[in-house]
Amino acid sequence: MGTDADVFLRHLARGLRPRADQLVNAVMERLLDEHPDLFQYEDLAPLAQPATYEHVTAILDVLEHKVDVTEVEAPPAAIEFARRLAGHGARISELLRLYRLSHARMLQLLYKEAAGRSRDPELIIAMATALTETGFEYIDRTSKQAVAAYQQERDRWLQQRLIMISEASTRIGTTLDTTRTAQELADFGASRFADLVTVDLFDPVLDGECALPATGPSTLRRTAQRSVLDGCPDSAVETGQAHTYPEGSDPARALSTGQSSRHHIGADDIPLWLARSPDHRRALQSVGIHSVLVVPLRARGRTLGLAQFLRHHNPELFNDDDLLLAHEIASRAAVSIDNARRYSHERSTAMTLQRSLLPQHLAEQPAVETASRYMPSGSRTGVGGDWYDVIQLSGARVALVVGDVVGRGLNAAATMGRLRTAVRTLADIDLMPDELLTHLDDVVIRLQRDEEHVIDEITATCLYAVYDPVSGLCSLASAGHVPPAVAAPPALASDDSGPRSVVFPDIPIGPPLGVGGLPFETAQFELLPGSLLALYTDGLVESRARDVDAALNVIRSVLAQAPASLEDTCDRLLSALLPSRPFDDVALLVARTRALDADHVAALDLPSDPAVVSAARAYAAERLAAWGLEDMTFATELMVSELVTNAIRYGEDPIQLRLILQSTLTCEVSDTSSTAPHLRRAHAFDEGGRGLLLVAQLAERWGTRHSREGKVIWAEQSLPADRGPAKPR
Repeated sequence: MGTDADVFLRHLARGLRPRADQLVNAVMERLLDEHPDLFQYEDLAPLAQPATYEHVTAILDVLEHKVDVTEVEAPPAAIEFARRLAGHGARISELLRLYRLSHARMLQLLYKEAAGRSRDPELIIAMATALTETGFEYIDRTSKQAVAAYQQERDRWLQQRLIMISEASTRIGTTLDTTRTAQELADFGASRFADLVTVDLFDPVLDGECALPATGPSTLRRTAQRSVLDGCPDSAVETGQAHTYPEGSDPARALSTGQSSRHHIGADDIPLWLARSPDHRRALQSVGIHSVLVVPLRARGRTLGLAQFLRHHNPELFNDDDLLLAHEIASRAAVSIDNARRYSHERSTAMTLQRSLLPQHLAEQPAVETASRYMPSGSRTGVGGDWYDVIQLSGARVALVVGDVVGRGLNAAATMGRLRTAVRTLADIDLMPDELLTHLDDVVIRLQRDEEHVIDEITATCLYAVYDPVSGLCSLASAGHVPPAVAAPPALASDDSGPRSVVFPDIPIGPPLGVGGLPFETAQFELLPGSLLALYTDGLVESRARDVDAALNVIRSVLAQAPASLEDTCDRLLSALLPSRPFDDVALLVARTRALDADHVAALDLPSDPAVVSAARAYAAERLAAWGLEDMTFATELMVSELVTNAIRYGEDPIQLRLILQSTLTCEVSDTSSTAPHLRRAHAFDEGGRGLLLVAQLAERWGTRHSREGKVIWAEQSLPADRGPAKPR
């Protein structure tokens, strides 16, 4: 019976061969009815018919010529069909279902044809059994080959997707600029994936704010877009334009739920959120837009905006794999955008903090004329801790300070503020520069101990200089900081913008603040009136494109031809030394020295004898009369009497009384003792102890400063309203 069945199937196959086209059409009708979506791709539909024909003829060959099924190869058209199906992202289950449907239909047709050719039940059963075994062996054999081809193509497709994702990671987020990152996403998507890519972000994201809008209709801004068509005529929103999506629309739903979606669009059903005007609708119809991916940009649990990928030039519709790819790329871009937002927020906060801690304007100083600049870095490393300050001291002196906290960001800016406050506090004690830096070093060490959990160790550099317009002496000390530049007055005294000689004083540079255990030294040199003193942080002279010596030569050249305006001098230094986006922060402080006329300084040496107190009062009254300050005689005589008496009683020779007329009237009494006086409350029957209390009540400010030779007790009084400050020279 088996031989009879084989002969029967041989004759059946021979008889059906002329009608192979009819069998193919019947199989194709079944496939189109059961699986119409697979034939929406233009490259698959033309290939389905040849693949089916090759399968039909191959099965007829097996039946007619008794071909060994284990030697049968899947038809080339069927292999190519499987590969293209994989390329479109179809699942392997869809390929196997196509095989089951097509071969099941083929077996049905063969069963029906065989039943019409014989009435022998046993032959029909034997034929059906043989046909079923042969058909399933053929399906197993050829489907394995098709699946292998599918998997090979799928692996290649996945590898291409991984390469694309990797490329996206390198091309998107190259900077910490929100707008540029959004544009990089649009550029990449339009070059590799879609015909039009639009990126909308919420305004708070662009502004670097922490508070992002809640879910619901919110205004977005078209931050970036890119099209394969010049000028993006397929986009209804201009770059930079603010807009909203209608509530309930697909983009609004994606923003509120955080879920991506895929949409196929026909020429007659373009949604309103995509075509916002009749003209734009006609434009979209003319380019043939047919597929859209709507992907929310989410990072760290927040929705930052929306990306849309559209196709019209590329005929292939987006599939689920494309949606996954777009979601992956958009997710990576969203993290980069959020990093840029957070960086912008921290940078803005740090800059606001730093600028609030720096002097808002430099108060006019009788001893010096000053101008300053602060330039934040243009790199992604963030704001640094550079600072400068000008502090008025007793005795008409002034302190000039520049410093640099190592590090970036809010911590550096906050540390800078703490150190600047510490310097001002220590300056009020009138310490020598080296002693002030020693105390400041202790402050930094205490900060390090208090903040042991902070990864970055607190370290800073500082240059502290004190200029005395009476003696013309400049005293300074450096804690790991670059030395200043000193420009002598012009050769022609009448021309303040004439050529100057410029030097960089060879001063001892101590260790940076925070090292501890090492001493600082004070250097002193004289400055003529009209000299320029330029203090700066290392960001001004250190550059990747130029060595330090070259930068110092530039400073020397600029200061040698410095204009009369210190503001212009600062601008020339910055423009000559810094690029448009400096790598490091820069603090610059330029001062022009002044000197007090000898007529505004009066000094009297006194022996350690109580009898000279009256002579000191008389000398003070005489000088006040010469300066036209008779109204201040009584208070000044009283302060002179008390201060000279204290020096004679508790101090050591030599003793000197000095009166300085500047913006205030300063009375100073110096002696060689290092013992500092202090206020105390005198009891009712005490004969002394009220002198300093009287001085404190009469003076606007008073204090003590120490030097290598001893101490100076000073007291300042404000000048009458109708009397302006003394003019320095």
